[in-house]
Amino acid sequence: MCAYVLVAEDDQKQAELARRYLEREGHEVLVVADGRAALEQIRQRPPALLILDVMMPKVDGLDVCRILRRESDLPVLMLTARSTEDDLLLGLDLGADDYMTKPYSPRELVARARSLLRRGQRTVQQADPVLRVGAVQVDPVRHEVRSDGRLVSCTPGEFQLLQAMAAQPARAFTREQLLNYLHGFDRYITTRTVDVHVMHLRRKIEPNPRKPARLVTVYGVGYKLVEESPHGG
Repeated sequence: MCAYVLVAEDDQKQAELARRYLEREGHEVLVVADGRAALEQIRQRPPALLILDVMMPKVDGLDVCRILRRESDLPVLMLTARSTEDDLLLGLDLGADDYMTKPYSPRELVARARSLLRRGQRTVQQADPVLRVGAVQVDPVRHEVRSDGRLVSCTPGEFQLLQAMAAQPARAFTREQLLNYLHGFDRYITTRTVDVHVMHLRRKIEPNPRKPARLVTVYGVGYKLVEESPHGG
């Protein structure tokens, strides 16, 4: 699958290495060296995937991700020299779909990109029916989520989790089981990743995110998607 990929990386050697390996895969690659240029390019011509370094001049990668998530559900693979769990979770909390710590293998970068592109692709060949759980609808063909009839913008990772739960409504999933649907995450990421995605999804599909009644907590287990819980959870 060939796609247009934007690489935002101010380290010239790292950027050229990423470009070379991605182009070998058949992708069209554009490289920019700062966050402001990345946002400008995305608005002019949205890529299929953004590979985003955290430490960049003018606008850093975290701010780029924060701004981008107000405008788009574009898949984002974030790169950073920071490797603490808090740093990684911050990137995910801002809407990154995957995270790689430096130094990284260029071949692994290509594999991660391939996985995100596959997840973000709208596969019209599929014949999956729309999944309905109460007021929440998940359409695997159109890659759309609706809550109370309102179209909801989800990142690929959020969509993967919601689709998994909508396919088996009222089933209690452990965090470990849900983490398996998030292919390609950095080995330092823990099951707290799932909690971050659930928090974001609740903001999008719940009438009152502080008292979730649809994507509810199963204490001691994990989460489940239900038609409506009168008590919340």
